[in-house]
Amino acid sequence: MDLGIKDKIALVTASSKGLGKAVALRLSMEGAKVMICSRNDENIVQTRDEIVSQTGGLVKAFICDVTYEENVHEMIEQIVEEFGTIDILVCNAGGPPAGTAEDFKLKDYRQAIELNLLSTINLCNLVIPYMKKQKWGRVVNMTSVSVKQPIDNLILSNTSRTGILGFSKSLSNQVARYGITVNTVCPGYTKTQRVENLAKAFEKSGKGTIDDFYTNLEKNIPMGRIGTPEEFAQAVTFLTSEGAGYITGTALHIDGGFVKGIF
Repeated sequence: MDLGIKDKIALVTASSKGLGKAVALRLSMEGAKVMICSRNDENIVQTRDEIVSQTGGLVKAFICDVTYEENVHEMIEQIVEEFGTIDILVCNAGGPPAGTAEDFKLKDYRQAIELNLLSTINLCNLVIPYMKKQKWGRVVNMTSVSVKQPIDNLILSNTSRTGILGFSKSLSNQVARYGITVNTVCPGYTKTQRVENLAKAFEKSGKGTIDDFYTNLEKNIPMGRIGTPEEFAQAVTFLTSEGAGYITGTALHIDGGFVKGIF
């Protein structure tokens, strides 16, 4: 199936590893010119080289902390100066620390909101004007199933990511007439370093072993397993395609059925 995104300019943030990296790889496989970024110089360059070796595509790496407004602004300016626009924006950021309400102070919530919600708003505000000019654009904002079904030990994520749903839905209504779609994806438990860290935190809390963590997870997932980054990336890439031009304002669970609610 031709997704119609060959030579489109795609920016995927926090893409040196995990789900962001998987999405960047898939977009490159589909022929997009992919811009990736991370706070870590060594990691992002290594990821760029890995993707290029697998796809032979054009991939550019940027050092960028999405919590710093000016840092992001400079990256967007560099991309637009070289390529003229950004067609596809996939907003991603790392997850805040695990813990319960008694583990955190107000400053921790502020940092989590800066990391997840405000970084997404800033990226959209900077990129949407270019999409409006060309009357075409695809925005996919990455959150978590915790925005639909809060996870006990992830109160910072439950709180900071949920605002992305309201922002994305509102934005989708305001830019639809320009041919721009805005969707949110809510990944469930997937084989990434983030989930490995949660497993370690579970063991450290004294609730059980790492094996117990994964066993408990799989019991609550109707498909009986955790997902793969490749499966997630396939779904995100479809939302960036020409064929997804009538899908906007949605929040898609990619979770093997983990979320039990209807909506």
